[in-house]
Amino acid sequence: MKVFIKFAAACAMALATATWADPGVTDSSITLGMSAPFSGPNAAYGEDMRQTIQAYFEHINKSGGINGRKLELVALDDGYETERTVANTRSLITDKKVFALLSYYGSSPTTEAMNKVFGPAGVPLVGTISGADTLRQSISANPNSRYMFHVRASYADETTAIVNQMVSIGLRSIAVFYQNDGFGKAGLDGVTAALKKHKLAPSAVGTVERNSLNVDAAVQSIAKANPQAVVMITLYKPTAAFVRAMKKAGQNPMFMTLSPVGTEQLVQELGQEARGIGISQVVPYPWNDSIPIVRDYQRLGAKSRSYSYYGLEAYLTARTLVEGLRRAGRDLNRDKLVSALESLSATDLGGYRINYTGTARYGSRFVELTVIGPGGKVLR
Repeated sequence: MKVFIKFAAACAMALATATWADPGVTDSSITLGMSAPFSGPNAAYGEDMRQTIQAYFEHINKSGGINGRKLELVALDDGYETERTVANTRSLITDKKVFALLSYYGSSPTTEAMNKVFGPAGVPLVGTISGADTLRQSISANPNSRYMFHVRASYADETTAIVNQMVSIGLRSIAVFYQNDGFGKAGLDGVTAALKKHKLAPSAVGTVERNSLNVDAAVQSIAKANPQAVVMITLYKPTAAFVRAMKKAGQNPMFMTLSPVGTEQLVQELGQEARGIGISQVVPYPWNDSIPIVRDYQRLGAKSRSYSYYGLEAYLTARTLVEGLRRAGRDLNRDKLVSALESLSATDLGGYRINYTGTARYGSRFVELTVIGPGGKVLR
């Protein structure tokens, strides 16, 4: 009889353990993975996100963790290169044994990783700094999309807001300067589609390669058109190089760019020359402490008083994932996390709404336009 009782107890323990048998989950911890640029020209983006997420996880852990488990972050540097992102994702899942992923960076790298690694492996990814349509295909069209949970608006949402604003103030000659990759091409498509609704088309187009500052050909092409405005779908270093080169060529159009540019990084790079540049934002104003979610974010960086749009977006991403983990319960596995995230329908995180369903992963469509004012201050 005693042998039977011991055997039954052992079986019960094995069944209990099996409920969180997915890698990355132990009785006391949950390991989460992240791939972003921590070196190279775009390292500032990745560092800002990692520091915010790490600070939030430390806060959660000091409060007892999630359902009794502490959060651990494994962050790998991809240098904003697609092949390294895919390799990192494979390493995070296969070697580092992470349970889920968060805060990836870039359109092409994340799309490739989704379709080649984390999608086929059934590992959820919450939040990516990308608004590309390639990451927003329906689950019926691309089953890998089941594991991609967006937190930000799409590039189509951002470009529509930008173009509508330009047209409303009478601008008709609008050029596009874009990065020659998934990010830039998605933004170009968004601008083109938005202009078409007003029976317009880009007056000129110029491009720059990823991780390059060679903007001469783009400036030459766009300057010939003498546009009233230029929408720049580029990151902060090529954006700064392009603005300087256009002004040197005697061109002073309205400059507008999308949220991935990094507002704070662009101001630091351009200094006073940044004044007047418009930027679409996909998260609330990080300095507006009247918004509960912003106040929560600010408390994480209370000592440094260094707030940013990238930091706030990373915080919103981490908050979304943590809410999913909480709802998934103690008997945690990836399918339960997916179901828990799908239950975040019209969920208010404190002034920022997340909306997922069993078939939709859009998250948010929040967009507001800002402009860089005197002294680098961001104005709404």
